[in-house]
Amino acid sequence: MATASRTATSSFFTNAVISSRYIPVWIANVLLILAIVAFAPNTLSGPSFSTVLPGATFLAIAALGQMLVVMTGGIDLSVPGIMTLAALVTVGTAKGSDEALLMGILTALGAAALIGLINGLLVGVLKLNAVIVTLAVGQLARGIVISYASGVANESAVPESLSTWATTQFLGFSGIVWIGVIVTIALSLLVRYTEVGRRFQSVGANPVAAWIAGIHVNLYVVFAYVSAAILYGLAGILLAGLIRSPSLNLGIPYLLAPIAAVVIGGASLTGGLASAISTWGAAFFLTLLNQMLRVLGLSTALQFVAFGLAIVVGMIISGDRIITLVERWLQRTSDTKDDAVELDTRSQN
Repeated sequence: MATASRTATSSFFTNAVISSRYIPVWIANVLLILAIVAFAPNTLSGPSFSTVLPGATFLAIAALGQMLVVMTGGIDLSVPGIMTLAALVTVGTAKGSDEALLMGILTALGAAALIGLINGLLVGVLKLNAVIVTLAVGQLARGIVISYASGVANESAVPESLSTWATTQFLGFSGIVWIGVIVTIALSLLVRYTEVGRRFQSVGANPVAAWIAGIHVNLYVVFAYVSAAILYGLAGILLAGLIRSPSLNLGIPYLLAPIAAVVIGGASLTGGLASAISTWGAAFFLTLLNQMLRVLGLSTALQFVAFGLAIVVGMIISGDRIITLVERWLQRTSDTKDDAVELDTRSQN
């Protein structure tokens, strides 16, 4: 009986610790909405809020790619270059033709995957520093973008079918938002409920143990960077569809924001644990916060200050820090219960 009690306690302890790291982002969203209702209700009005969900979706898709990299214990700084490259390749390949749109999208995603493969090989196989490698590869991608853009006519736009689809609503939401929802759910199911996903998590949590267990660690790391790059490319294409005429600065806002969303969403920077749904929640929080600051009419300087402070606070109270506190509290609770059971057993004997 005592053994069964300990097993149940251990199971509860494990589930509670894992779940606790994803709770703060949802609390933050609730508090933000309450603050908006009190101080900036116009943020939730139709014209203002209509920009929040698409904006959150672009960030969420990029953040989901970053999440895969973080789950391997890495950081990817090539996001802006890949997003911009994918957007401009779509424009340049399709050349405004609806018939060539599919080819343009596939070419753009292929180019993004190639850059991700370079990142993966350098980090996963050659074991180079992820931050330095992805920063350098990101600059390489930007150089390619600048060179490629010189051959694309100024003010070139995506094919009309893509821009029309990006603004057409289905069940009250645009196609962009639905793509974000589908990607989030699919990635969540893949990571949590498939053998590949479980192996991928084990590689991030403990690569040495995973290697001993016969898992091809390097292959999964390369897979993470390639998949992440495809998601960055998808975000860039969707953003191009909304703004119609992408520029060389399209990806600049997405250098650090995806990392912030992943960390605020509860991912462990040491690898292994992360939640796609919580990452989407963090992307929504950051986008809604940014919109609220604009509605309040703060100067650009104050917006940056407030936004930066919110990210710092969010990182302090989430992820590895909050889970440490929960572990300590649950451990003390478990020890107290075990002591009580032991004392009861002794008294009965």
